[in-house]
Amino acid sequence: MRQHNYKVKDVAGKLALGFLKNPLTSVLGIVLLALGWISLTTMPREEDPQIAISGGAVIVAMPGATPKEVENIIINPLERKLREIKGVEHIYGMAMENFGVVNVMYFIGEDREDSNLKLYDKVMQNMDSMPKGVMQPLIKPFDIDIDVPIITLAFYKKDGASISTTDFVEKIKRIQHKINSIDNVAKTTLKGDHKRQYNIQVDMGKLSAYHLSMGQIMQAVQSIAVNVPDVKGRTKDGKLTIFGVKNAIESVEDVRSVMVANYMGSPIYLRDVATVEDGIDIQNFKDVGLIYRKDGSIKEPFNSEIPQVTLTVAKLAGTNAVFVAKDVEEMLKEHEAEFERDGIGYIVTRDYGERANEAVNELMHHLEITILIIALMLVFALGWRESLIVTFTVPAILAITLFIAYVTGQTINRITLFAFLLSLGLLVDAAIIVIENIHRHLHDDGAYKKDMEELLVEATDEVGAPTNIATLAIIMTMVPMAFVGGMMGSFMKPIPLNVPVALLASLVVAYIFTPYLSLKLLKKPTRHHKKGKK
Repeated sequence: MRQHNYKVKDVAGKLALGFLKNPLTSVLGIVLLALGWISLTTMPREEDPQIAISGGAVIVAMPGATPKEVENIIINPLERKLREIKGVEHIYGMAMENFGVVNVMYFIGEDREDSNLKLYDKVMQNMDSMPKGVMQPLIKPFDIDIDVPIITLAFYKKDGASISTTDFVEKIKRIQHKINSIDNVAKTTLKGDHKRQYNIQVDMGKLSAYHLSMGQIMQAVQSIAVNVPDVKGRTKDGKLTIFGVKNAIESVEDVRSVMVANYMGSPIYLRDVATVEDGIDIQNFKDVGLIYRKDGSIKEPFNSEIPQVTLTVAKLAGTNAVFVAKDVEEMLKEHEAEFERDGIGYIVTRDYGERANEAVNELMHHLEITILIIALMLVFALGWRESLIVTFTVPAILAITLFIAYVTGQTINRITLFAFLLSLGLLVDAAIIVIENIHRHLHDDGAYKKDMEELLVEATDEVGAPTNIATLAIIMTMVPMAFVGGMMGSFMKPIPLNVPVALLASLVVAYIFTPYLSLKLLKKPTRHHKKGKK
């Protein structure tokens, strides 16, 4: 093996020397790019980072107690005990008639499961100190992780559809149940749905004619609107006997046939004084309307508002919003024939996964443009071979950063993307510095006397120390951001996590692959060529 006269001084030179002739260097480059691609395609995508917000409410009932009593014997002692829990930031107590509520808020970033367990344990440990007459406390943890929907679907009845409102809602509920069984779907809710019920509209004129009151109507309906329990007993020979009473109300006709009173010796039925219909809960005024354009054209006027039921779908924390949204949409496509038959239409009014996917794709598009601009600039400054070498380093650096973010449980969201964009302009600094110094060494007067390998190692090692210090200085400006507390600190956490990793990766890639690719692509000028330039 050829002996090198140059003595390596910095880690940059050691990396360059170690990987310059190593046959595994090319394999390492391919593996890094493959890991980056796998991380990019499988890493969970979401629009906003999920911030760990922990807390809960403790509800304690004490029938007959005044707000002052609740405050003195429930709220104040409970607040003192809950203050013993580590990580609690705020406690808010509310004393009301017959019950009290204590809301607990932990510091941002506290683990939600651990916080819920600590809250439950603290309340249960102090049950013996609760005053007499207090009911079992109800502990309700916050569930913010799954309260934000990633996809919302507006279901409506098409023009001319014969399906009733109750059947329409029942079909949507069956769809909701199937969506709940999809992997990584955490929570589904319905907005604007109605329950089936019998509606009784009393004719006040007829009621007065029969000398009846609304109280009599209510008593008559309530007398049969009860569940009759089964009666069980044992005979002398040990056999079990069960008596069942058939439900008195099975159809709208049964309601109409309810006897309200006797008038002059004749029975008065509910149908005589009221209109009874099989319908929906008309007392529920929480309707949801849908206004949309059929073809999405801005010029087209909005259609008139139509009643609809909105189905919201939320995902589990840390899962891929893109995949979950696609699974929901694919499941809906399987029922399109059934929807068409029943006259049911639906519109995706919010697709969190699509927006997250578009943000990532837009970043990759801008990344390609940035790499192209850098490549063109270096072509004119140094040459096309040098430009090609630097261009390779950008995807390699991002591949390392993405892989480390993936294995540490991060997701691709708008703040992660911002961290990548922020570091994008800094990633090529080290590679450009190294390739520029290599270019300068290759065109020195005595370059033809030196061995190519030694020249590359010397050029890389020469700029190692100042490049390391400059990169470390930039990293140190990002470190304080990691210690910012509260909501802002949790929201911006991907920046101090990913930017330093990207900058360190840029150093490693520059010291390993820039000399290696230079050996493959660049040529050392000959002595004759050098004389000809004079």
